[in-house]
Amino acid sequence: MDTQRLILIVALSLVCVMLWDAWQRDYAAPRPEPRPAIPATADNTEEALGLPPVRSQEPGLPGDDRAPATAPAEARLISIETDVLRLKIDQGGAIVAAELPAYPVSLKYPEQPFTLLDQSSRLYHVIQSGIVGSSGPTHKDRFVAARTAYALQDGQDTLQVPLTWQSGDGVSVTRIFELTRGAYLIKLRHIIENGTGSDWQGQQYVQLKRDDPSSREGRTLLYTYTGAVLSSPDNRYEKLSFGDLEDQQTDADIVNGWAAMIQHYFLTALLPDSPQASYRYYTRAFADGLYSIGGISPLLRLGPGEQGELSARLYVGPKVQADLEPLADGLELTVDYGMLWFLAKPLFWCLEKLYELTGNWGWAIILVTVLLKLLFYQLSAAGYRSMAKMRQVQPRLMSIRERYKDDRSGLQQAMMKLYKEEKINPFGGCFPILVQIPVFLALYWVLLESVELRQADFIFWLNDLSSKDPFFVLPIIMGATMLVQQRLNPAPLDPMQEKVMKALPFIFTVFFAFFPSGLVLYWVTNNVLSIAQQWLITRRLEKEGLSTGKSA
Repeated sequence: MDTQRLILIVALSLVCVMLWDAWQRDYAAPRPEPRPAIPATADNTEEALGLPPVRSQEPGLPGDDRAPATAPAEARLISIETDVLRLKIDQGGAIVAAELPAYPVSLKYPEQPFTLLDQSSRLYHVIQSGIVGSSGPTHKDRFVAARTAYALQDGQDTLQVPLTWQSGDGVSVTRIFELTRGAYLIKLRHIIENGTGSDWQGQQYVQLKRDDPSSREGRTLLYTYTGAVLSSPDNRYEKLSFGDLEDQQTDADIVNGWAAMIQHYFLTALLPDSPQASYRYYTRAFADGLYSIGGISPLLRLGPGEQGELSARLYVGPKVQADLEPLADGLELTVDYGMLWFLAKPLFWCLEKLYELTGNWGWAIILVTVLLKLLFYQLSAAGYRSMAKMRQVQPRLMSIRERYKDDRSGLQQAMMKLYKEEKINPFGGCFPILVQIPVFLALYWVLLESVELRQADFIFWLNDLSSKDPFFVLPIIMGATMLVQQRLNPAPLDPMQEKVMKALPFIFTVFFAFFPSGLVLYWVTNNVLSIAQQWLITRRLEKEGLSTGKSA
């Protein structure tokens, strides 16, 4: 009995420990000091931009790129608007701002779209691109556009925004941003015309550059990964934290790969236009607190008078799995469900189907909980029968404990004899809980990571299942259901364990007060169903006339 209670305490505490550990992984370790920057030089373009060199030389780090000496004013930015994206592009052709109108920053400000890209004091996250090689424009060179504003019109499915650059020796480059209605995917094209009398060669680069939000915002209670991701056929989802980028640069030639900067619910990603193309992927840490991950395309060679094209795809938007999966192999893994992804994916699929049926994510969570309860019904029933029997023999166990209070060996032997006579498994009540903990943790990550549940309405005051209950009603109900469950279970024989068990509902109530209300809704529903099942099983056993008064 003591062992059973101890295992139960450990099992319940495991939830807290694992979540706390996930939070600590990103914030507990001290960050290394940034490395000194290597000043930019006129004869080393790749080094000045923080790119791996085209030649076989040791790459360096760039200077401060956050505030260039010729920073464009707001009036000089080019604005692009579709039904789902609002972009701003500077004169270097870099995407320096992106807003998502379909995703309000909060329910309090429904008209204010979420900002994914920006170059302000509260967020630095941009996408830069250019050409490295023979007389090619980088994101620091000046492009010219015919207009300062472009918008997708009614009846128009695609929008093309051309920017042009002309070198002094006859090379011209047209950079085209191509956007599609209803899509967060942007096609980036560089059309190069070699008007010189000699051969031209160059490679397109695209880099995603941002700051570390934890250095600005501090610690948060619920951990979600923000950082770089690199994908290759050998490792479809390799997380490269900002600390990793400071410790070591990455330079790798990869076919059928992609690179991304991800955060909670949203991401920016570089996707090669051809999966068969070999891109050189790289990471950099900058002395000004910025980090980048990017890719360089295969080499393009043009003879005198020839024209060629280099292209790539950019994704700037939410982590909607149905949209990400067809774009690139493994891109849907940016919805990071952790090591229990194999449980989380079918749980999300089930949630999504139930949402299509009910039209409400809250009811979908409740129905998923019911289905899980049915799935584990027999396993839970065995555990509850074991606990019911333990409750019925509780007086005899107390008598044995009093009789052998000074004889631990005799106490254990007498208790095991009683368990054998009554056909009780002392661990039977704990095993079902241990089995269900991975399911709970998987559902936790589903509810925390799925952008589909962001600001999802339920009923009454619960208008955002991805955030905490503003009035703490659900956590209090959850604590009350835990107290009811304790009343149905046999009390621990050890006084200290009894005190710990009595404190757990209050501890969990406080802890879950800051959890997403969707997760607490699952826990409350599961507790209510467990109470009903346990009560029915206990009543049934009592009617069957199990012995309650045998002497030990």
